[in-house]
Amino acid sequence: MSEWVSVAATSEISPGNYEVYDLEDARVIVFNLDVEFHALEDLCTHDMSELSGGEFCGEEVTCPRHGALFNIKTGEALTPPAYEPARVFPVQVLDGVIQVGKPDDD
Repeated sequence: MSEWVSVAATSEISPGNYEVYDLEDARVIVFNLDVEFHALEDLCTHDMSELSGGEFCGEEVTCPRHGALFNIKTGEALTPPAYEPARVFPVQVLDGVIQVGKPDDD
């Protein structure tokens, strides 16, 4: 994946919602936390199912399959059955466009 990938205009993800994007080497969920954007890999670390489709409330997303909670900002697994964090992707906004970068672990 190149350094930064443009995924959407900021107006395309309203506050309190998210959208899923397929990047070169990952499927990523971009969350709008009150006009602050964050991105996680769309993968529950418990059983490798998608996090998208799960409930998003405050700074947490719930895995729709087994109910594990993840912190959207840090990726931290907050409840069992997940114990490993989700991968966090850096996000920047340039001229009203949301861009997602490589995660720190790459």
